[in-house]
Amino acid sequence: MNYADRQQRLRRVLLESKTQAMLVTHLPNVRYLCGFTGSSGVLACRLGHYPGGIQCAFFTDGRYTQQAREEVKRARVVIANKPVLSAALAWLAERRYARLAVEGDHLTLAQLPSIKKGLRRGSHLDPTSGLVARLRMVKEPDELKIIRKAVLLGASLFDVALRKIWPGVTEASVAAEMEHAARKAGAEGMSFDTIVASGKRSAMPHGRASQAKVPRRGFCILDFGVILAGYCSDMTRTLYVGTPDGRATAMYDAVREAQLAGIDAVRPGATAEDVDRATRAVLKKARFDRYFTHSTGHGVGLEIHEPPRLGEKQSDLLEPGMVITIEPGIYVPGSGGVRIEDMVVVTERGCEVLTPTTKDLIRI
Repeated sequence: MNYADRQQRLRRVLLESKTQAMLVTHLPNVRYLCGFTGSSGVLACRLGHYPGGIQCAFFTDGRYTQQAREEVKRARVVIANKPVLSAALAWLAERRYARLAVEGDHLTLAQLPSIKKGLRRGSHLDPTSGLVARLRMVKEPDELKIIRKAVLLGASLFDVALRKIWPGVTEASVAAEMEHAARKAGAEGMSFDTIVASGKRSAMPHGRASQAKVPRRGFCILDFGVILAGYCSDMTRTLYVGTPDGRATAMYDAVREAQLAGIDAVRPGATAEDVDRATRAVLKKARFDRYFTHSTGHGVGLEIHEPPRLGEKQSDLLEPGMVITIEPGIYVPGSGGVRIEDMVVVTERGCEVLTPTTKDLIRI
């Protein structure tokens, strides 16, 4: 990974905002900027007359001495003998700065007094939102290689599910088989709690696998993903147990058409709202739009939910290299639901669908 380039892009953003220093506390952002994968650490960056114009130091505790020295790139490693936040602030205070940027959407009220106490006299605290996350939106070639592998590994779990689902089996047992297969195949873990929602529970967009038994008839939503080398995958497919009636078939066909319309709307220069609007237009024509209760998609990378969000009033412009999901759905309370989700990467002329799995309705 090109950590030097990432830090230079951070430098440019800080210069544009006339900020001389930044405290990075959100661990996925720390990892993005210097490579540390552990669970405790802070990255401090300051601008000045350094090679490249930016100097970074990573602060952690003694538990991560070896790991930090092996993983951290383009940053000095400091094993702190006091709280890492205080140590990072003391290091930043060695140089003059007028404004200190902090990740306001990832700090707690309990941390605020420590930050204010460590703030250099006469300096201003500048809470930011999504500053590093936006740098992460466009993926580098090395990131795309990992994401492609994660998508393929995740997609292989769908075949596992097809072998394990039948009427009477619990949703949790299906999820357990999928997660066990993911670990055996090399996944670090699941991107999120696996969703297996069958029958009436399929009307719950986030119906995590439960002890409910798969019924003899009805939809079954499978939403799952894996983490590989730190990067997430995400996909959804919907099965039907038994023989679907006309309304169930119409629901599925409408979601599939809406999902394909969303994919067709993905291109450089399109807004996140444009893609969302394309899916909703299809569902509105089919008179199912009132049952679509979430946004059309989101970015995926080091976190399962990253910018951009594909929804109403979302003005982010799509750029080549962005990796997003397209996942419209229909959820009818008391009846059931359908969702189809692919991961796609924005290309120079449109997009490439990464998820290889069929979208034909599979009947169990």
